[in-house]
Amino acid sequence: MALANLSGRNLYYECHGDLEAGRGRPLLLIMGMAGSCRGWLPLQMPDFAKKRSVIIFDHRGVGQSEDPGEPFTTRDLAHDAVKLLDELSIEQADVLGPFMGGMAAQELALMAPDRVGRMVLVGTYARPDKKRLMLLRHWSELAEGGLSAETFIFNRLLWTLHEDTIEQSDLIQAMTDFYRKEGAPYSADLFVRQCRACAEHDTHSRIAGATAPTLLISGRNDILTPPKFHRELHALLPDSRLISMNYGGHLVMVESAQRFNQLVLQFLDEDR
Repeated sequence: MALANLSGRNLYYECHGDLEAGRGRPLLLIMGMAGSCRGWLPLQMPDFAKKRSVIIFDHRGVGQSEDPGEPFTTRDLAHDAVKLLDELSIEQADVLGPFMGGMAAQELALMAPDRVGRMVLVGTYARPDKKRLMLLRHWSELAEGGLSAETFIFNRLLWTLHEDTIEQSDLIQAMTDFYRKEGAPYSADLFVRQCRACAEHDTHSRIAGATAPTLLISGRNDILTPPKFHRELHALLPDSRLISMNYGGHLVMVESAQRFNQLVLQFLDEDR
């Protein structure tokens, strides 16, 4: 657990596994929106840290990471990731990101192609459609309206979980409790800025320039970012592979964690 000084602004990060252990390229996990980096710990970290050195961090304004209090873009988030790699003296890493984290990963692969070995994108897009723009605006309005944390979390879970998972009331309560405890303790204003960054994200005309081998993983029942968005990315990316998992909504890495982790590690190990 540490703080990296990025041009006078602190960014919270954690390193799991030994960076000097020679276990292949380090793996940089870029969290999605409305989440703390601790969201990686229960389901992904036990598997990933056995095979790789893993770096996780909180986006600006989240947890212990300092909030500059200004609007930002997914490109700005990618700049933060590059600066963190610089701070850790990591020349190249594999990168994984869901939703907003996947948008930042795209920008990272474009701005610093030599820093990205392999890339895994989960439930994300090159650019939003009208429905995604309407939803992001709706979420912003809910956050600004002072909705209770539990109600807001439940609203998001309705969009991100498979319908069979939603019927498991005990699991929903457990996830709600987890997000309240380990989610992102930050302001409604910051969440609105995250929504705006996702709404403005657009790599559609540039993403073909990303040369890193890329794995696109989506849940077949993802209604937040339906598989059409990954089909579009697959058509645009020069070296990509598309996997649509049979069980899972937007949070496929939670709902089918074991299989998800297996697919990711198999892909990352292909050039070792």
